[in-house]
Amino acid sequence: MNIFIPVFMIISLSLFASPLHADVIKIPIGEQNSDSELQLPQRGMLREAVIKNFGKPLKEYPAIGNPPITRWSYDGFDVYFEYNHVINSVKHFTPKNNHSSGDK
Repeated sequence: MNIFIPVFMIISLSLFASPLHADVIKIPIGEQNSDSELQLPQRGMLREAVIKNFGKPLKEYPAIGNPPITRWSYDGFDVYFEYNHVINSVKHFTPKNNHSSGDK
């Protein structure tokens, strides 16, 4: 029984002493926002100002919840309103093809 404890400790320590390996994934910060040419409605803008600056939306979704949150869809982005004020503007996701023609 006395031999079991030291052997168990040696085996346990050898497991922790082995090197650990992990893959590193690098994601550039803000890459999804690289299209700086697209201007979005700013938080706090009124609906009338959004229409004046960006035109009428392609689609208006009905209000949901309390307070009512409304979404307007434009070509390339959506605008979210609480009552008559913009609370957020979000660009549509467009995947980029990062594969070169030689990769298979």
